[in-house]
Formats: sequence, C-alpha cells, structure tokens
Amino acid sequence: MNKNSIIIFGSSRRHGFTGQLVDEVARRHKLRVIDVSEHNITPYDYEHRNHEDDFLPLMRDVATHQQIIFATPVYWYTMSAQLKVFVDRWNDLVVAEKTLGKSLKGKQGLLIATGGDMRPERCFEECFQHSFRFMGMTYKGMLYCPTDLGKALDLSKHEAEISAFGKIIMQP
Repeated sequence: MNKNSIIIFGSSRRHGFTGQLVDEVARRHKLRVIDVSEHNITPYDYEHRNHEDDFLPLMRDVATHQQIIFATPVYWYTMSAQLKVFVDRWNDLVVAEKTLGKSLKGKQGLLIATGGDMRPERCFEECFQHSFRFMGMTYKGMLYCPTDLGKALDLSKHEAEISAFGKIIMQP
C-alpha cells in the first residue's frame, strides 16, 4: 500500500464512472480509497456540535499522507454533494482544529474527475485549486476523463491521461 498518497472519493454511485477510474488509479499505484459516503460526516456547524462525527478522525488519518487526491464526478460545474460536505468541514480545520489544519501546509492536492463534457469548465478545477492554496497545499493537477452516459466507460481510451497522472503521483 502506498502510504504517501490517499484518495478521498465522493459520489452518489460508488461504482459509476468516477469510481471505476478511481479504482484503476488506486490499483496501479496501490492507493487507499476513502469513500466519504461510508462515513458519518455531517455538514459544517458554526457551533461545532458535530465534533463527534467521523470527520476529525478521518482527517487525522488523511493528514498523515503527503498527497491528498480528491475524486468526484462533475455535477453542475462543481463537485458532488458528498465531497462538498467533506470540503466544507475543512472550516473546522481553520477555526476549531487549527493544529490539524496547519498540518496540511506543504502537502500536495490532486484531482480525479469524470463528466459529460470534453473538458470541465475552468470553475470546476479552480474551486479545488483555491481550496488547496487556502490550506497551504500545492495543487499538482487533475485527471479528467469525459464520459458518455449512454455507454460504459472504456478506460483504454484514457490510457495516456491515466499514465500521465500516475507519473504526477509518483513525483515527490
């Protein structure tokens, strides 16, 4: 198992197009995948009454990795609701758990996504770039594979992109 990188996956379909792509990347690079849907992560609460859900223990685990790879389908020009709840909870790392939040500084953020367009709108990738930068992380890039809802995902058509992304993962 690659202990340097971890994938945080958020989608309403674990074995949909994004899940298939994530599983292929994880298999090739021996990465652990955390499906946020399998955890009790509640929306951000200004009063921090949700400090006993799964977010903080999960984030302590995630923070032990140098590379944090978010994975999501593109939904309405942004990330899935499942991943959005996880990212919104980063507010806890800025307000209530500052030491944990500061531990992300210097880490690398990457992105895996699928969607119906040949290329996602710039705003999709920018929200991740800004979030990583806010946390003091370096954004290293995105693996994006366009999909056709009427057909199965053919990963062989995306071999060049998957291999190129793998090289980014392997860089220190």
